[in-house]
Amino acid sequence: MSTPFDAIVIGSGQAGPSLAVRLADAGMKTLLIEREHLGGTCVNDGCIPTKTLVASARAAHVARRAGDYGVRITGPVTVDMKAVKARKDAVVQQSLDGLARWLEGTANLTLAWGHARFVGPHAVRVGDDVYEAPKVFINTGGRAVVPDWPGIADIDYLTNTSMMGLDVLPEHLLVAGGSYIGLEFAQMFRRFGSRVTVVEYADRLIAREDPEVSREVQAILAREGVEFLLGARDFRLARGSSGNGVTLSLSAGGRAHELAGTHLLFAVGRRANTDDLGLDRAGIATDARGFITVDDQLRTNVEGVWALGDANGRGAFTHTSYNDHEIVVANLLDNDARRISDRIPAYALFTDPPLGRVGMTEAEVRASGRPARVGVMPMTRVGRAKERGETQGFMKVLVDAETDRILGAALLCIEGDEIVHSLLGVMAAGAPYTVVRRAMHIHPTVSELIPTLLGDLKPLA
Repeated sequence: MSTPFDAIVIGSGQAGPSLAVRLADAGMKTLLIEREHLGGTCVNDGCIPTKTLVASARAAHVARRAGDYGVRITGPVTVDMKAVKARKDAVVQQSLDGLARWLEGTANLTLAWGHARFVGPHAVRVGDDVYEAPKVFINTGGRAVVPDWPGIADIDYLTNTSMMGLDVLPEHLLVAGGSYIGLEFAQMFRRFGSRVTVVEYADRLIAREDPEVSREVQAILAREGVEFLLGARDFRLARGSSGNGVTLSLSAGGRAHELAGTHLLFAVGRRANTDDLGLDRAGIATDARGFITVDDQLRTNVEGVWALGDANGRGAFTHTSYNDHEIVVANLLDNDARRISDRIPAYALFTDPPLGRVGMTEAEVRASGRPARVGVMPMTRVGRAKERGETQGFMKVLVDAETDRILGAALLCIEGDEIVHSLLGVMAAGAPYTVVRRAMHIHPTVSELIPTLLGDLKPLA
């Protein structure tokens, strides 16, 4: 015997709760199923907790630099990791409490706890209960990839999830993975006071970015004392010589290396939480990497089933997951044919300074064959950056030489994660770069130099 609903939402990550509430508010009897905790990755072990930790790490960093600003701090700057974790936990709990109150106060919405598995195209089992609905939405997120390196069964390791429970300062943190998650943790824990070594399989960090972005990010972190081994191969793990910690053996640069760490963090990629959903019983198709295949409006190959967020492989960020929910709602409830292909890629690397990215990289522009112009400005030319003593990085913008539309930008600079939205808005409007170029900006700000940058575009050779 099954319990009928009008709609079932599996997973309470960034897309799930907002979608469930909209469906319930539209009069649909809606079931939201959650396996472990509300909020998904973002609230529990992603954006909110990590950026809270980043803020604590920045406070320590600025305190150590106080003398550069004429501020004297007597005695060493120390970090209380238990207090840092407690602050992080409190911020997360506020978000969880607010989310719970919102869901509990929504009419037509029922919350069920447990692991959902399909038993048919529109039926799922949770424990001993079966629920059915003509509309099913999958929002099960993703998790960290743990590589099958020799010796891994003999050691303890961390992922972005288990890092959230750490309340001690690692003496030497080994970070496997030189991309977004790994680099944020690397800088964070270096600022807390750990020795940090990043090992990366590729020959440069964040390989999806343009080479000059990779080089500058590495230089920024290296100046803070983060160590790097790039082009790493032949990984092997073992317990530390004292029975604690970990020994990581590898080859890089034609040499063998043996690293002794107290802690090891894996940040080598993410995989979709789709392998234990019973998708085969529903006939729902996935690709070779386990992502649920969807069309431009998030529909799967099974009528009446949608997949949103990290589970569909069409975006790996909180904001793309939330946008998935907006696309589904627009099509189902608002008679607005929004599509995934409408959105402009945008994201940030939350190191300090952050990298704000929108649109195409220079490599992608070159591959497209279109004529383009480019402007680059080092932050040493930006007055506000000099005033704040934060002149690391640069700003780069790419413009279509024929249409004058902005193709992409990489803003590796103070406030880069915020400034990038001034370009994103113009790109979304389909307006030429001259809209920004001719606008009067407030002085003194970092953003006011964007028009100057756009006024000095050169052909992309």
